[in-house]
Amino acid sequence: MKKIILFAFLLPLALACSDDNSEKGDQNEVINIASSGTWKITYFFDTDTDETSDFTGFNFTFGTSNVLTASNGTTVHTGTWSVSDSNSNDDSVDDLHFNIEFASPATFEELSDDWHVIEYASTKIKLIDESGGNGGTDYLTFEKN
Repeated sequence: MKKIILFAFLLPLALACSDDNSEKGDQNEVINIASSGTWKITYFFDTDTDETSDFTGFNFTFGTSNVLTASNGTTVHTGTWSVSDSNSNDDSVDDLHFNIEFASPATFEELSDDWHVIEYASTKIKLIDESGGNGGTDYLTFEKN
């Protein structure tokens, strides 16, 4: 009876950990996910304002050599991107940084930051930035097209 109870307790834990990236982070996995296909911004919250609509119609490509492009079919903005692990001694997703840099236009400059990866999967990447300057918190979510 004890074995059945123990099995019933441990099985859900084992299943829950199998595909859950919220507890661990893998830099190469995030890079591979981001660099496959095109993405759209489905949520961008800048301190106290939802600015998601500023990026409607833009498809983002996280390309080779850290080139980031955003295109809506007529306009193309080019920037850079990278994923870094600030502490390679652990597997905490909190240590993964998703770096984005756009020099222009001003709307896209707002995406430029050293974002913390809070969640990722093959079709979604959720990022957060807690600003030390103004105390605001920004959220950015990319979803695969």
